[in-house]
Amino acid sequence: MLDLKFVVDNRERVAEMLAARGQGSPPADLWELAAGRRRALQKVEELRHRQRVCGEEIARLGKAKQDAAPLKAEMRGVAEEVRTLEAELEEVEGRLGEALLGIPNLPDASVPIGPDAASNVLVRRVGEPPRFDFAPKAHWELGPDLGILDFERAAKISGARFVVYRGAGARLERALIQLMLDIHTRERGYTEVLPPYLVTAETLTGTGQLPKFEGDLFKTRAGDRDLYLIPTAEVPVTNLHRNEILEAGQLPLKYVSFTPCFRSEAGSYGKDVRGLIRQHQFHKVELVKLTTPERSMDELEAMVTDAEEVLRRLGLAYRVVLLATGDMGFASAKTYDIEVWLPGQEAYREISSCSNCTDFQARRAALRYRAEPNARPRFVHTLNGSGLAVGRTFVAVLESYQQADGSVVVPEALRPYMDGLERITRA
Repeated sequence: MLDLKFVVDNRERVAEMLAARGQGSPPADLWELAAGRRRALQKVEELRHRQRVCGEEIARLGKAKQDAAPLKAEMRGVAEEVRTLEAELEEVEGRLGEALLGIPNLPDASVPIGPDAASNVLVRRVGEPPRFDFAPKAHWELGPDLGILDFERAAKISGARFVVYRGAGARLERALIQLMLDIHTRERGYTEVLPPYLVTAETLTGTGQLPKFEGDLFKTRAGDRDLYLIPTAEVPVTNLHRNEILEAGQLPLKYVSFTPCFRSEAGSYGKDVRGLIRQHQFHKVELVKLTTPERSMDELEAMVTDAEEVLRRLGLAYRVVLLATGDMGFASAKTYDIEVWLPGQEAYREISSCSNCTDFQARRAALRYRAEPNARPRFVHTLNGSGLAVGRTFVAVLESYQQADGSVVVPEALRPYMDGLERITRA
């Protein structure tokens, strides 16, 4: 969430930056609530000061055996007024908190301004899209033809937007996961974390999914307890240090986590209804960093490079795009998307989104650090990115390495994870 003092002191700037995100203005009563809160705090402080002064005077009168009844009566009235003001203050602060939770992060000054993806800026393009002397197929044709993807039986089991991986398809999915984890842990210095897949509402609030995006989540109930299936490992991993104060020497913390992810895709029906691009359940290897404000933008650039390494190792063509203000996620201050070329669709599609959330999530989750011993705690900056979305990488491999006879060549980087298998053919 945003810092209330910053929002109050920079009303025009905040409104302008939110407009650049296509978010409109903050709630109209936010500044009125903030002003009311300030007045109530000042009045409570004045009354408490009066209580302290009168308390000392009552004690003096008592020692002098003089009548303190009028002052005591006044203090009973003051105490009642303080209780009333504190109740009002609690209500106002609750409403302020709700308002702030609904406001997205402000974009960094380096982010291009624009209402949608048309304003995104191409940073670099790596590799050439493969050329075929035959009409390439989409993965939703290749997979079933090879017997490695089964959408029909998945629908029978669970409904639309699910898939069953079979045989070499299941092995390819596992190989991709292992390759990604090995690159990030052995070569890039990340610590692997395997978190719970069910989390509390507080955990989702910490990273910004709640309260605004509850419709995108799968919610469960066991007894009197509500838990949510994670939409990404970013949620539990970022919250690992919630309500903690870290030491500067511990930073940056770099975590990598493989998990299944669960999304209801509310409002996305009709989009990518075929294949693996938009599933209710999918696998992802997630990168998360906690760092200092001074280093967070450098760490973002490094995270993008880390995610790119997987695509380089697989020999896939891709591009890196800097998102415009109107295309960024709710919690992000700056985001790079990595888009892989999919021959079956003749288009670049997002395979990783790497974001610097600055202190937006840290304020919600009370993630702090001390720059030096005994120093006042500061909020860390949090970053997250896919390293990579496994299902989409599976799609890119299948479509990019397909052959005229319908088989798929296994990229060399994956063969050690597939017992040397060089080609996937119909079983």
